[in-house]
Amino acid sequence: MRVLVYDAKPYDRETLATANRGRHQLRFVSTLLDEQTAVLAEGFPAVSIFVNDRATAEVLARLAALGVRLVTLRSTGFNNVDLDAARRLGITVMRVANYSPYAVAEFAVALLLAVVRKVHRAYNRVREGNFALDGLQGFDLHGRTVGVVGTGRIGAVFAQIMHGFGVRLLGFDQKPNPACEALGMRYVPLETLLEQSDIVSLHVPLTPHTYHLINAQTLARMKRGAVLVNTSRGALVDTEALIEALKSGQLSAVALDVYEEEEGLFFRDLSSQVIADDVFARLLTFPNVLVTGHQAFFTHEALAQIAETTIRNLDDFEAGRTNENTLV
Repeated sequence: MRVLVYDAKPYDRETLATANRGRHQLRFVSTLLDEQTAVLAEGFPAVSIFVNDRATAEVLARLAALGVRLVTLRSTGFNNVDLDAARRLGITVMRVANYSPYAVAEFAVALLLAVVRKVHRAYNRVREGNFALDGLQGFDLHGRTVGVVGTGRIGAVFAQIMHGFGVRLLGFDQKPNPACEALGMRYVPLETLLEQSDIVSLHVPLTPHTYHLINAQTLARMKRGAVLVNTSRGALVDTEALIEALKSGQLSAVALDVYEEEEGLFFRDLSSQVIADDVFARLLTFPNVLVTGHQAFFTHEALAQIAETTIRNLDDFEAGRTNENTLV
């Protein structure tokens, strides 16, 4: 089957080619999928997209008119795809339902430790020959209360790692995870979790119900001086409200691997350009904020699993089969 792979980076080309083993005709383009670039899919019954590609109703209509019958995501999240429009147009949507949960969970822990112990600031100081410790004092994780919002596969691994630090675990999820309960996690309403947690880590998908889950009201409920970690989806957090919470001292530190307006910023080199996003630029001015460019998933194991699953989705679709990754 001929497949157009949008937003293809060198590592996508390598891992997908390795997983494909010549079964499908893959054509790679570096451009993002949007209203203007949908025309590139002419002659391709399938397209593969990533998190910043836009599969809106208009885009999907253009793809359908060109003969596209499958949109396969190289991600777990699918908030960038209009599933209702896909259903009306007869386009099947598939995703990577599962890949290494350790990649994201371990990175969340890395961000947490870095921002709490001010590793990012110490690194820059030492490179400048400054070995003073003033301003670098952190705190022990041991004995603290850690709130895990979303206890699916990634949240559960994060909780398991945190358990090793000797923390008290609180969880919020519609369905409690027995593996987390076995660690001693106590499930509580979100308000209680925010009020009692020294550290809050987000591990939920982006849906209409979770959009701006962390906002001015929920930030005000958090324990003063708490730490927020987000490695899930940027729009879970109202960034302008987050900035106000940082300015007031309501939050002592924030670690983000995602940003709600990251499209146009992340996954590209803008080091020689001026960042036009004033909200993002303001966020970067805080010494107690650590931001990375959506790299939590970026391990050898995760990339290999994403590629293998994407190729399996293509195999199953071509054979007329559905699998656990089928959304429409």
